[in-house]
Amino acid sequence: MPTTVGSMAAAHKSPELKAQEDLQSAITQHRDAIQLALKRVLDAGQAEPVLKPHVLQDALAGVAKEQNIPQLLDAPIAKHFSHCQEVIADHQCVALSLRPSYGKFMRFRICTDAMQVEFMDTTEFLKFKELHGAEVDAAEAYWGVELDLEPFKAHFPMMTRPSSIGDGVRFLNRHLSSKLFSSKEDFNPLFEYLRSLHSNGTSMMLNDRITSFDDMDAALTKAEKLLENMDAEVPVSEVAEKLRELGLESGWGSNVGRIRSTMLMLGDIIQAPDPETLQNFLGRLPIGFNVVILSPHGFFGQANVLGKPDTGGQIVYILDQVRALEREMLKRIEMAGLDLKPQILVVTRLIPEAQGTTCDQRIEAINGTHYARILRVPFRDKGGKVIPQWMSRFDVWPYLEQFALDAGAEITKELGGHKPDLIIGNYSDGNLVATLLAYHQNVTQCTIAHALEKTKYANADIHWRQMDADYHFAAQFTADLIAMNHTDFIITSTFQEIAGTEESMGQYEDHSHFTLPGLYRVISGINVFDPKFNIVSPGADLDIYFPYTDEKRRLTALHAEIEELLYGSNEAPTAKGVLKDKEKPVLFSMARLDHVKNLTGLAEWFARNKRLRQLCNLVIVGGIVDPSQTTDKEEKDQCNKMHNIIKEYKLDGEFRWLVAQKDPVRNGEIYRFIADKHGAFVQPALYEAFGLTVVEAMSCGLPTFATNQGGPAEIIVHGKSGFHVDPYHGDQAAALMEEFFEAAAKDISAWEKMSDASLQRIKEKYTWALYADRLMTLTRVYSFWKFVSKLDRRETRRYLQMFYTLMMRPLIAKVREDEAKKTEGAKGTPEEEAGAAAHVGGPIKHAGN
Repeated sequence: MPTTVGSMAAAHKSPELKAQEDLQSAITQHRDAIQLALKRVLDAGQAEPVLKPHVLQDALAGVAKEQNIPQLLDAPIAKHFSHCQEVIADHQCVALSLRPSYGKFMRFRICTDAMQVEFMDTTEFLKFKELHGAEVDAAEAYWGVELDLEPFKAHFPMMTRPSSIGDGVRFLNRHLSSKLFSSKEDFNPLFEYLRSLHSNGTSMMLNDRITSFDDMDAALTKAEKLLENMDAEVPVSEVAEKLRELGLESGWGSNVGRIRSTMLMLGDIIQAPDPETLQNFLGRLPIGFNVVILSPHGFFGQANVLGKPDTGGQIVYILDQVRALEREMLKRIEMAGLDLKPQILVVTRLIPEAQGTTCDQRIEAINGTHYARILRVPFRDKGGKVIPQWMSRFDVWPYLEQFALDAGAEITKELGGHKPDLIIGNYSDGNLVATLLAYHQNVTQCTIAHALEKTKYANADIHWRQMDADYHFAAQFTADLIAMNHTDFIITSTFQEIAGTEESMGQYEDHSHFTLPGLYRVISGINVFDPKFNIVSPGADLDIYFPYTDEKRRLTALHAEIEELLYGSNEAPTAKGVLKDKEKPVLFSMARLDHVKNLTGLAEWFARNKRLRQLCNLVIVGGIVDPSQTTDKEEKDQCNKMHNIIKEYKLDGEFRWLVAQKDPVRNGEIYRFIADKHGAFVQPALYEAFGLTVVEAMSCGLPTFATNQGGPAEIIVHGKSGFHVDPYHGDQAAALMEEFFEAAAKDISAWEKMSDASLQRIKEKYTWALYADRLMTLTRVYSFWKFVSKLDRRETRRYLQMFYTLMMRPLIAKVREDEAKKTEGAKGTPEEEAGAAAHVGGPIKHAGN
């Protein structure tokens, strides 16, 4: 039951009671004004009871202005309200979820008649949300299924300081090394791990001559004596046989100097372990050279794919990632003194109806690599028939178990009968397949979300029933929870992706608690203080995205083509609108044409700002111009909306809209061409997990305005290396752009200063070389701790297996049923479809080969 102020003993105040009393006191100071603000929130909640926090904050600001009490905005209540993440309004009461610090939540209910504050625990708050936001009846809410993973983490090391979030590997090394190596016997797991290292069946580091930790210690002493007077540059080939006689195999180093250094690190760990030395030593171990990357949905290819539905930045990210990883692998193999070839498989879906792409080819070498390739495996229906056509990422769930089964067999074949060292999942579907494979094969698993849809679609959890027929969010959110809790480590591009900002929640943090009314509620889903989180920021391909000032590398042969693209008169189906004044700088944006990317929002911001329209032209590259050219419902809706905006605001002459441009090399020169004209780039998304186009634009020296909702707010330092814009306050965003272009028109040095700062920011933080080095180190460290400790989280994985079977399977059956209803002439009744789906094999039986 809710706890009222005074119902607990004042002598011993819990944090909850203290927070409750503080909020009550803050309300009492300005009772009437706050009561009025809350009543306005209740009015706003009549149409939609689940509200964004800015509704509460705007109501408070409105009352302060109207009643001329500016001090209200500096009062304690304003600070409390600034911590608000969620508002639920019923006819009399407002429930607030406050987040005073990263990953920490307090929930309260305030009824506007008595203005009394009541504490609510997570279950109470979510029930309140269900009852008032989803019209769930009381019995259904009371008996709801609850998912609580917190008990499984009770004895697991967790970070406590926000500054540690996203640097889990450093925390693990500090915490576990201090506990694991407290006595000589504790080094046996390290010895066993080194002895387990193999490459395609061949022993590395240690051979069969060494059978115990003492043997290894003695061998190291003899090896150090053997090598101590040798020149550091002597190659390993000249000492390999003598080391082998001691029981030491390849992998210690490429020359005597490197071998001695690696052995010295191990010796230091044995004598007095410290986390930095341990990480450096693990980083040198010869593992992680067979990598599988899962990315099932979309058109995964290297040409003619960008701009197709569900095919965008994730493809670019993975291909750039692969090239960087191979370079790093080859460097580490050489430094380890090994003679082996790395293998990287990007496993995706084979699509027979490939629409002019290579997505109907089983194997495709990846350009710019020697040992990386795309492996395509088809989706099959329950009868084994190959699905020939593209499928939306929201509809893939019924096919993923069989895909995992088939992919497991194909991967083993491609790797010569061996299993991978690392499996990396991408996006919700790839992460689920990675989970199935990693569970079955006991392989180290890495998860990369790219985007968690729950944060992209407002109230997609509470209103999942209304959206499920089109988006199948219930299955997707369940898959996300399973993958993020099963994986060994999670890579994010920014801190914000994990834990947001002081004002707003992060993408993962948003999964700590939520509800799917009538299905289940999550009491504890993910903890942002979990050491599995690591920030590894990607970069842009520097061969394509380089500064506009680098004249020797400029692709001037493309300039006539680009000028025609931007200023030509061609119309649908490739373009819409003509720019009349070629002398004005260009405000530029490029993204998929979907609701979240918010290109139509940008067009409307621009359209409503008369001065901005005078100062610059707007060019948008995205999607299609003719709505008849797409089968994607969301893209079609956004296309029609863009046409309506152009017509309503009479934008022709100041706005040009181009279909998606699929040539990354030319796109790089487009950024630079616009920089030549002192233009700017805008990324206006409602939410963006990272923002690769932001990095690309800044890498070319183009001043950038980017959403403050997600990763771009971390890439850019506001006012110094670019600008943050709030997509929910478009007029303010347009005013900021107006101010920038006004200043640049008066003094071009204002533009140049911002351009130079953007280039410097990228150089310091966002390169693929830094990314690959860190990912390879993480692979080694987490593989080691998984081997020698309880980092494999066995209890959690068993629980997740049950949750998968009891919850995910029926949701997959429902997706199949929904799709059958949509498909004309679908065979079988929905009941037959659901029954067949329920017998699809599970993660243990069918995840491998």
